[in-house]
Amino acid sequence: MEGEEVISVYLRSMKEAYQELMPGKVGRCMISEENWIDRGSMANGEEAGIKVKTGDICWMDYGQAYLNEMGYQHFGLIITICMHKALVIPLTSNESAYSRAYDALDNPGGNRCLMRIGLVEGLRKSSTLYLNDMRFVNTARMFEVRAHLEEEDPLFLEVKDRLKEMLIMARVI
Repeated sequence: MEGEEVISVYLRSMKEAYQELMPGKVGRCMISEENWIDRGSMANGEEAGIKVKTGDICWMDYGQAYLNEMGYQHFGLIITICMHKALVIPLTSNESAYSRAYDALDNPGGNRCLMRIGLVEGLRKSSTLYLNDMRFVNTARMFEVRAHLEEEDPLFLEVKDRLKEMLIMARVI
């Protein structure tokens, strides 16, 4: 197959996937694909006019996701930045995730990979971090800084401690 034919096969395949496999995700998928077209060749967010720093909570695009991964457009907390890539922890305001998340006082039997951060100034709802979904991403995936936690903020320090704890439990480090 060459050029046009390959594109036609791909487009037919994607149309079928969107219609049959992901009917509720079509909008998010298409937005994500458009974001990739617009920003996929950028070296970093500064090329798109956004400068981020450690502690920022950004609206961003994670791209397509497999089952049990955060994908498409969500917020993320930047833990550190290294060579134009940010170590980011996805977060959600989903009430189900919040109720399942570990909390020393309210939910000691909860999922330790989920961390409640409550209502952070700049966000509209109480949120939960998906610690086990952290990843390094190009900062060009980020569109807007909505909130910020100072690196010395007790909540930010707790996030880092929980992240370390999770990595040790997983025998990663």
